[in-house]
Amino acid sequence: MARQWCEGHSTPILCVGAARGPEGVLASGSEGGEVTLWHQEGTIVGHLTLPGEEDITSLVFSPAASGLLYASHGETVSVLDPRNFKGIVEEFHGAGEEEINALALNETGSSMAVADDSGAVRVLELPGGKVCRTLRRHTNICSSVAFRPHRPNNLVSAGLDMQVMLWGLQKTRPLWTLNLQEVTEEEAEHQQKAGQLFNPPLVHCVSVASCGNVVACAAEDGRVHLMRVGSGSKLEQQGAFKAHSQGASQAHFVSFLSHPYWLATGGNDGQVSLWDLSQNPVVAPEEKSKLQPPAGHRRKTRGKAKAKQPSQVKAKTPSKVQLEEKETEKEEEDEKGERGEEEETAIVEAGHSADQSSASGRVLKSGLSLTFSHGDKVNWVCPALLKGEPSLVVADQSSSLTIYPLSVL
Repeated sequence: MARQWCEGHSTPILCVGAARGPEGVLASGSEGGEVTLWHQEGTIVGHLTLPGEEDITSLVFSPAASGLLYASHGETVSVLDPRNFKGIVEEFHGAGEEEINALALNETGSSMAVADDSGAVRVLELPGGKVCRTLRRHTNICSSVAFRPHRPNNLVSAGLDMQVMLWGLQKTRPLWTLNLQEVTEEEAEHQQKAGQLFNPPLVHCVSVASCGNVVACAAEDGRVHLMRVGSGSKLEQQGAFKAHSQGASQAHFVSFLSHPYWLATGGNDGQVSLWDLSQNPVVAPEEKSKLQPPAGHRRKTRGKAKAKQPSQVKAKTPSKVQLEEKETEKEEEDEKGERGEEEETAIVEAGHSADQSSASGRVLKSGLSLTFSHGDKVNWVCPALLKGEPSLVVADQSSSLTIYPLSVL
């Protein structure tokens, strides 16, 4: 079933991007500064090696302009033109404070988010690349960033500090922060067996469903952590499911299937999987949970990271969530992403959902739809429509791409 796209690179491919539209091209970036453009049938459109030969860490096509492809390498973002793939059109030097790990564009193509090794997230105005915001709350590498669809001023970031943050770009502090280390430690207290070791939930990749309300994070503990954002951009519920036997490196929602809650994942175990999360208790709870504001505000202290993880699927309301609420008389406007004000950081503590065991069983039974034994550690998974066929484009430690068709669905 799988097919290979070869000869586009001489070094391992690190990232893949797909342009929108039925005739959209694909781009792949590899070690040594190589960027290759592909037709949807797998033929090569063009190939560039960027000056400095730094690794290409992220590639994103503009959703608003067909002639714009952004590539990150080192601390720089280069602007390329897929229609005239001869060289760099423009460069944003110093777009990252340190090496850039991920890029994201909002739906209008007017803002770019840049996540880097310093833990900072910079927001650039487009065109031009002027830095208009620098968001500093991550205490370790910020590995991934994503805008919320339908809410161009909302941004999700995640990193190796095991924290997931939702930002409103009107301010420079997060609306809320979820510490996955604390969540997993609480669960592990009840599940850990004597002598059992767990990997910490370092987050490698974050994705937001096309509805804008469900966030998925691929983490080093092999799990995908899910969050549902509700009215007023509040964190309503969170949970996780075991996706890979080793670290999960990739998680991307697929926007062109039957509903917005199909999720593609890849891991260090060499597995590529497709999940139907439409029945997941975080995505579709039986009763919509509502977080009650705490009676008092207090600051959260950070502890040392412990290598623990739970072994069972859990769905629960947020525990120890650092929440900076937006409270405004016009919550409907805030829900549309138009305005909102943040208040002091508060910690919301809520109990587990009423029926965790049945919720866990539902995820395990109906969540996994397809699994491909890829064999190699997965660097990137890119959902794409190739000549009308739903597909997953996978990059690994080699210089070739592997295409897995989803037509069996």
